Amino acid sequence: MISEPTTTAVDPDVTPISALPSAALQNLLQPYGLQIADVADGAEIPGSYWGEREAGLIGNILYLRADTPVHSALHEACHFICMDEARRTALHTDAKGDDIEEVGVCYLQALLAMRLDGFSQAQLFTDMDAWGYTFLLGSAQAWFERDAEDGRAWLLRHGLIDNNDAPQVVTRPG
Repeated sequence: MISEPTTTAVDPDVTPISALPSAALQNLLQPYGLQIADVADGAEIPGSYWGEREAGLIGNILYLRADTPVHSALHEACHFICMDEARRTALHTDAKGDDIEEVGVCYLQALLAMRLDGFSQAQLFTDMDAWGYTFLLGSAQAWFERDAEDGRAWLLRHGLIDNNDAPQVVTRPG
């Protein structure tokens, strides 16, 4: 069980995208059809569901500032990957997914963190906990290791990962 906070914590200590090598996110996400648009420091981020410095998503464009948390960029990117084509076409700010899709998004986020140059799955889990995600087992890592089978099964059913948890470079069809 995953719950996201209704508001973000006050300046939680999480990894910003500025800490990554310059093209790391683009290299990871471009094969999925996502483009990254840089937003000026301090400017409002278009398409941001959470506001503040959190990533924004409109169509196939992921909007990020230098202070946007890496976990937020990955999370919104995974929403894009996990939603069906009809929702991707109309996408503006709110992914409108159901609870099981959200679990799949979080699981895929953890898998992609391992493939992101300059980041790690362990750092993702630390940042998710610091930001305020809540899990019945107490932490993002415990959830992933012991309570995320439904998210994994959802991703497998939609062809977004293989049996070895390798992300497939596809978006959800339909």
